[in-house]
Amino acid sequence: MNVAVVTDSTSALPEHLRAGRRNLTVLGIPVLIGGQEYREGDDIDAEQILRALREPRTTVTTSRLSPELLRETYERLLDEGATGVVSVHLSSKLSGTVAAAEAAAADFEGRVAVIDSLGAGMGVGYPALAAVDTADKGGDVLAAAAAAQAAIGRTTTYFYLDTLEYLRRGGRISTAKALMGTALSVKPILGVDDGRIDMIEKVRTPTRGLQRLAALAVADVGDAPVEMTVHHLGAERRAEALAGWLREKLADRLRRMDVVEVGAAIGAHCGPGLVGVITRRLN
Repeated sequence: MNVAVVTDSTSALPEHLRAGRRNLTVLGIPVLIGGQEYREGDDIDAEQILRALREPRTTVTTSRLSPELLRETYERLLDEGATGVVSVHLSSKLSGTVAAAEAAAADFEGRVAVIDSLGAGMGVGYPALAAVDTADKGGDVLAAAAAAQAAIGRTTTYFYLDTLEYLRRGGRISTAKALMGTALSVKPILGVDDGRIDMIEKVRTPTRGLQRLAALAVADVGDAPVEMTVHHLGAERRAEALAGWLREKLADRLRRMDVVEVGAAIGAHCGPGLVGVITRRLN
């Protein structure tokens, strides 16, 4: 067995990208609805989280992966013959999972490399896939970790929300704090910068929001070949419209486009109506 790669379910990896990747393990983030704990990807899906979020009296929260679960996972993979483990996770500035992974990895004397993706959604998924691809070609832990880091440097994330309320509840906004109170009714465009969520601009309508997402993503691409993922939660029509605009604009520079509904963990903090675009430049 080559180097194994571990990531968490906030990576929102579509099934067709996970299929056949024997070296990839995805661990479900704990999601608590009204005090009841679920595991994303195991016993809760996007539809269930949408129902819970639309019920104002229901509390929805998430938790980090535990050091114990991560330690058990690393030990199992190494016992099964992995030559090492690369563990790629949600931004450390949005979650405690990276810290938990680092605590667990300390027991394995350099055989486990922990990567802070500084991202969310496919901002985690793209670095994890880069590590898997390098491991599949025989790369060692250092090479697989370096591939993940290189992918992080080529990945950008922008997203539109119908409201900042869910980010406010979860404490996941930074400069957007200035928009509290009366400004919670605006339609915000946000980005992930150095692992933090930052406000980019405000728009008046969802259509304008999608147009700005497309413009920002295309501007980042330049002349590079790219792969993209459009994420959404309960907003498939908007997501497909955005994907269509991007396909038309980028033409043969676009090597792959996926439209993926996010899971419970991201959905809990962004709310219904989320649409985002994550771009990975290929050179």
